[in-house]
Amino acid sequence: MTKPSELRELTDEELSQKLVETKHELFNLRFQIVTGKQDNSARLGQVRKDVARLATILRDREIAAAEAATGETSAPSTKVTK
Repeated sequence: MTKPSELRELTDEELSQKLVETKHELFNLRFQIVTGKQDNSARLGQVRKDVARLATILRDREIAAAEAATGETSAPSTKVTK
């Protein structure tokens, strides 16, 4: 599992490639679990989260690029801390 801070340092092309590889791994894991060749079903959840994490970072960059192109800025986000 890769940390989000490490993923944010990658370029868009590297992120896209990593997303494709992770989706392929997810497909293989699903296939292995169904056929009974994979005992570690927890890995499936980890890979699903990695796919979501990569897709989120790519989408954040798309939104930032679109806002920069139109000159719009969004309101500052407020984080809720516990």
